[in-house]
Amino acid sequence: MKIVIVGSGYVGLVTGACFSEVGIDVVCVDIDRKKIENLNNGIIPIFEPGLEEMLHRNMKKGRLSFTTDIVEAIKDCEVLFIAVGTPPDEDGSADLKYVLAVARDCGRYMNDYLLVVTKSTVPVGTSEKVKNALQEELDRRNVEIEFDVASNPEFLKEGAAIDDFLKPDRIVIGLESDRARDLMKSLYKPFTMNGHPVIFMDIVSAEMTKYAANSMLAAKISFMNDIANLCEIVGANINLVRKGIGSDSRIGNKFIYPGIGYGGSCFPKDVQALIRTAGEYNYDLRVLKAVEAVNKDQKMVLFNKIMHFFGGDLKGKTVALWGLSFKPQTDDMREAPSLTIVKNLLEAGAVVKAYDPIAIKEAKHHFGETIAYYEDQYEALIDADCLAILTEWPEFKFPNFKIVKKLLNSPAVFDGRNIYEPAEMKQQGFAYFCIGINTSGTFETSLAKAAALKVF
Repeated sequence: MKIVIVGSGYVGLVTGACFSEVGIDVVCVDIDRKKIENLNNGIIPIFEPGLEEMLHRNMKKGRLSFTTDIVEAIKDCEVLFIAVGTPPDEDGSADLKYVLAVARDCGRYMNDYLLVVTKSTVPVGTSEKVKNALQEELDRRNVEIEFDVASNPEFLKEGAAIDDFLKPDRIVIGLESDRARDLMKSLYKPFTMNGHPVIFMDIVSAEMTKYAANSMLAAKISFMNDIANLCEIVGANINLVRKGIGSDSRIGNKFIYPGIGYGGSCFPKDVQALIRTAGEYNYDLRVLKAVEAVNKDQKMVLFNKIMHFFGGDLKGKTVALWGLSFKPQTDDMREAPSLTIVKNLLEAGAVVKAYDPIAIKEAKHHFGETIAYYEDQYEALIDADCLAILTEWPEFKFPNFKIVKKLLNSPAVFDGRNIYEPAEMKQQGFAYFCIGINTSGTFETSLAKAAALKVF
């Protein structure tokens, strides 16, 4: 079987690599000539554990190739996946111009039956627009060629995408015909032989499933961050509360870790898009609006803690940051809390020194030369007035605290990911501040601090 994947970004590359890994011939198409040239030379545009090795292996075996020529790629193709970007417009809606452009190309160049599958995250009703755009091009050519449209949303976690694709929790496929069902069932057979379920449904339900899943996970994060802020005020320990509720099988222990807000390419965009979709049908998604508002405020919490510690004046202060990506095992900084925190630190007059194992190159696209970058986590601490943890990279979990304390001008640590134990940090002589735990010691002090932080 030969398949084509249009779009060689995060979703397209992972999808192409994993399908080729099980023996399927895959052609990845992209309009970005430089990106395709780099890919053909073994240079990939993103960091994802295991992806580079898998790409090289399957390119060498001739199962995976890259091109800008969709006309040639679509020849003898049975299934074409649309995996292009759907960036948010200013109103929060998903921009479908790239998706529909691919649909029109299919109508222009296909000469035999084709199953067109939307892999990109798209709003409810997109597949109907894809179908119409494709049919319009066939009508212009005055030809009758049978085709099907399907929806196959991705559920990949950045940092674990390869494992998620090869061993999926579930595969969701929305379609309209038996022919499309048989093709998709055959395509995914290698991934379902170990019992991983394929859930077939109508297209609209499949499109909704993707948004609903990400919105539910975002809701869990914002709920826990809201509770964490309350815990600080009343003197409760959010880590103990998390264990208490996470042991309930109805709730579970995933996505209930407090922090400084969610980011990345999915949750922020998908929550906004679903809110927008509901608005188009005159329905107000009040819970998701609150989820988004809490997340926006949460990105300010660590900055406000730093401001409060230094008496509201950061001019001339140097803040060291460990971690810039929105989560570990990725260089993705889209909607990362670090973007908000760095912006506010700079506006307050602070000097920022940053270290991240992977995301420094990406960070320079966002911050330029406004902050200093370091290749060593300890070097970033030299002459800094405090340390802030923004991403829970594994190498940050057990640092040499004696070196940390020696290098900092003042032994102050602001932990936005709760990776250290407050009692241990206090014992080692640090002023330690985290999320959802009152380290000030008294109820009255916590209320005063809450007022100062302005977000509780």
